[in-house]
Amino acid sequence: MKINGVPYRSVWVDQTDQRTVCIFDQTRLPFALEILRLSSSEQVAHAIVTMQVRGAPLIGAVAAYGLALALSADASDEAMEREASMLAATRPTAINLRWAIDRMLQKLRPVRPEDRVATAYSEAGLICDEDVAQNEAIGRHGLELIRAIKNRKQERERINILTHCNAGWIATVDWGTALAPIYMAHDEGLDVHVWVDETRPRNQGAALTAWELGSHGVSHTVIVDNAGGHLMQHGQVDIVIVGTDRVTANGDVANKIGTYLKALAARDNGLPFWVALPSTTIDWRVQNGLTEIPIEERSPLEVTTVTGRTAAGHLETVRITPDHSTAANPAFDVTPARLVTGLITERGCCDASGPGLQSLFPATTRL
Repeated sequence: MKINGVPYRSVWVDQTDQRTVCIFDQTRLPFALEILRLSSSEQVAHAIVTMQVRGAPLIGAVAAYGLALALSADASDEAMEREASMLAATRPTAINLRWAIDRMLQKLRPVRPEDRVATAYSEAGLICDEDVAQNEAIGRHGLELIRAIKNRKQERERINILTHCNAGWIATVDWGTALAPIYMAHDEGLDVHVWVDETRPRNQGAALTAWELGSHGVSHTVIVDNAGGHLMQHGQVDIVIVGTDRVTANGDVANKIGTYLKALAARDNGLPFWVALPSTTIDWRVQNGLTEIPIEERSPLEVTTVTGRTAAGHLETVRITPDHSTAANPAFDVTPARLVTGLITERGCCDASGPGLQSLFPATTRL
């Protein structure tokens, strides 16, 4: 995608220093566009833990490069396995992270240590290229859903889409998952408007999704997290499209905290609730999302404080709760498959169910 007319991916290797991987510091957006230069696996791990880089597909891609950086320092079997375990443990909920590390190890274990660095960079690059292709395909399939809504509307009526958290190109290598169909609809000339949930406590919607959409010229409005149901009740939402960090083999969906409530509101109002994902986000080992998906518990400071830009242009963090109050911060929730209208994947759309997923991804094609 483009920033001020310049095309970017969300992760790339520095062309002047092949041992440096570049990402955007997402904790600085939307107020500052800063590029982080990562030159060690420890720096990659720190960026993932602190959410300088985030989004399930992007975390996996950056972690793959993190392993390549680790091998640049020590390509032995022992070091490779140790560094892989360290990177895989940085965040527990998104399955793409573990998938990318497992894929890298499968590729690297048979390779001689002296050849591992080049192989690692090559494989990480393939992971990135495949992510871009998958997300572009997700966009094409999701675009058909938006076109169908347009065909049911009057000519001058806009299409209102609600999304939660950030599942755009800054959360993937490029294009995004939930936002890819929206970008394509906008580029096709369809009159789309996006309701952007703020997504407390880290405000990924208000900060990142709004920044992305605005940079691309897509009409959008930021709303508080609890406004979505009200808008649905008053006919101001046509479809809900969200991303996901893990989908179980039977179609349960783990996504940013608050997604479950959007699905409940959509069901009560008879609205379609779609989830966009690449197949790398499917965890075929898990059947019951409520009991088997680990939910990351993050720092209470993300709840008790908020960071923003002052009138003077300075970034400051302030406390918004009483000093004596504690806070809980589960980062994700699970939406049962029964509340999901369907899944948008790179191979097409399907029901959120075991048979639905298997119709697109037969067992023989799974990695």
